[in-house]
Amino acid sequence: MSTAPTLILGTAMWGWTTERATAFQLLDQFYDRGYREVDGATNYPINKNPEDFRRAEQILLQWINAHGINDLRVMMKVGSVNNMRTPECNLSKSFLLIMLDEYRYAFGDNLDTFMLHWDNREAAEEIEATFEAFQRAKDLGYRLGLSGIRHPEVHAKVNEAYGFDFRIQMKHNLLQSDYERYKPFHGQPRFITYGVNAGGIKLDAAAYHQGSSLKARGGDTDKPHPIVGPLQEVLAAANEQPGRPAVSNMNHCGMAYAFHSPDVGGILIGPSRPEQLEHTVNFHEALQRYDYSDFYEGLKQIAAQL
Repeated sequence: MSTAPTLILGTAMWGWTTERATAFQLLDQFYDRGYREVDGATNYPINKNPEDFRRAEQILLQWINAHGINDLRVMMKVGSVNNMRTPECNLSKSFLLIMLDEYRYAFGDNLDTFMLHWDNREAAEEIEATFEAFQRAKDLGYRLGLSGIRHPEVHAKVNEAYGFDFRIQMKHNLLQSDYERYKPFHGQPRFITYGVNAGGIKLDAAAYHQGSSLKARGGDTDKPHPIVGPLQEVLAAANEQPGRPAVSNMNHCGMAYAFHSPDVGGILIGPSRPEQLEHTVNFHEALQRYDYSDFYEGLKQIAAQL
């Protein structure tokens, strides 16, 4: 692999299950380890509490301003107009330009990527108006991105006239992957995977805590997921290989699967505690230093059978 996928710190749970003080700790630790990419969205956290709308970005801005930071690479997703888990969006050219100017002012040199969020449209003429806003962002030197696109083939067709080098966020884990849906964009390491731990599944049901993302989203945490048994076998086989750090949890599985998958340029992570972030960063560095291709092949076989 010529360029390893980067780590991107997610903020989706900030202001919900992750309090401001913990988010500050995560940012301190992430920054001190040399990482700079942070993902945000206007509607984070999506906890159905209108009072928390845009709270995650506020926490991020407070940390930036408190430390005088100017070298982050922040990715902001725009379009959603509430945090109620509805598909309601404003993707008009005028609204996107307003949000672009707002984030340019708020984040300054830290803003890196301007990304569309949740586009269910199929009409090419409507999407083209959005691309006109993208052109303004590109002219200002920002990278462009897509996330949650229902009809990527239409976006690809419209993009023939623009040639934008999109970064694309997609769900990609052992249980679900949107990679094939984005076939028109294959061939470049443009994809940023999210949900690598499959919604917060843990190999040990006793490991779920009150702030676990799966528990917060209403998932069943009382018994092991059916994938746990096959994964334990693959983990055991992987750990028979000497000379490299052991793999031991669902996060390791998801990261290794994403790291070796085609066209992946970034892995979005969402640790809720500093120790989780420490383990994630350590394993990301291990993936760069050691060969885990055998582990990946075992994970691929599990994914193919689901």
